[in-house]
Amino acid sequence: MALFGDPFRRFFINPPMYRTGTATGLMDWYETPQAHFIKINVPGYNKEEVKVQVEEGNVLVVKAEAAKETSKEKEKETVWHVAERGGGLNGFSREIELPEDVKVDQIKAQVDSGVLTVVLPKDLSPKPSKVRNIHVSSKL
Repeated sequence: MALFGDPFRRFFINPPMYRTGTATGLMDWYETPQAHFIKINVPGYNKEEVKVQVEEGNVLVVKAEAAKETSKEKEKETVWHVAERGGGLNGFSREIELPEDVKVDQIKAQVDSGVLTVVLPKDLSPKPSKVRNIHVSSKL
């Protein structure tokens, strides 16, 4: 079993982090012969509030944080009964280890109708063999 070479190993070693309810940040990941596609629910976030980065060379990090509420909504006379959407705590972060065949410099992301779509194009060029022949001699 190749757990440590598996892109899903972060689900076991470093599970996704959520700072809000589970309805935010739910993910689908599928693959075609040309690319990997990741879709993450980001309801209520606009493209300025969603950040997509590659860290450590092969870790896709998706973060979303709502903009601060306007000062009018924070007046002293305002009584909040439920505050699940705002206040700076609203947000989430996901870390996804990328497969080796992703062209990191060609990743694209788009937010549309509350869904972030990240396209991870594959490097389709043939990989060099990992087998390396060692010359055997009679003396070292």
